[in-house]
Amino acid sequence: MSPPLHLPFSPAQIQGVIFDMDGLLLDSERVALATVAEAATELGLPWRPEVGLAMVGLNSNDGPAVIRQHLGEDYPVAELYEAFGRIYEAAIAAGRIPLKGGVTELFDVLDGLAIRRVVATSTRRSRAEPKLAAVGLLSRVHGMVCGDEVSRGKPAPDIFLAAAERLGLPVGHCLVLEDSNAGVRGALAAGARVVMVPDLLQPAADLRAAAVPVAGSLHDIARFLEGRLS
Repeated sequence: MSPPLHLPFSPAQIQGVIFDMDGLLLDSERVALATVAEAATELGLPWRPEVGLAMVGLNSNDGPAVIRQHLGEDYPVAELYEAFGRIYEAAIAAGRIPLKGGVTELFDVLDGLAIRRVVATSTRRSRAEPKLAAVGLLSRVHGMVCGDEVSRGKPAPDIFLAAAERLGLPVGHCLVLEDSNAGVRGALAAGARVVMVPDLLQPAADLRAAAVPVAGSLHDIARFLEGRLS
């Protein structure tokens, strides 16, 4: 067991929780990166792993610019996205995207504390809802704000402000849990309390300089919030 998590706020200050989804609740980022590489191979297109990593946390509207920046302005992004979607949604339907460790424990703690929670994901709703439903989480959240429902994606603060509004809380009373640098930057810009739980990416230099708290897993967050039960 990892040592207790020490954060610059107390469990009693948390009135609501805003979760990212991919890479935080779902162990999906590795599946997504493998899928986009498979899609590129199927189409006979070049692909580099670092391009996929550069897209982690971004919504589908911002991804094409990243691809073209790395692979050229004439890269056939629409064709890649179509092939990716077909293969990825088959993986969702087959139940090949598991929960991350600590999710069930943390949700049980939140239930015990009667703390409401919403998901703020860069994924569009038509794909996000089936992903959460497949792992039994859709009925355990109190709402979602998805990437196709805000005008600006992460790292803009829009999705977190909308999520706090969905909870009926000031954003400063919410704990945001994020695995991506883009997501953490958006949560900071919104004025939320944020903890990074890294998945594929470690905290970037600007987030280390800002002393953003880092947890090893959601188990750590569950034990921290359990302090309200003692």
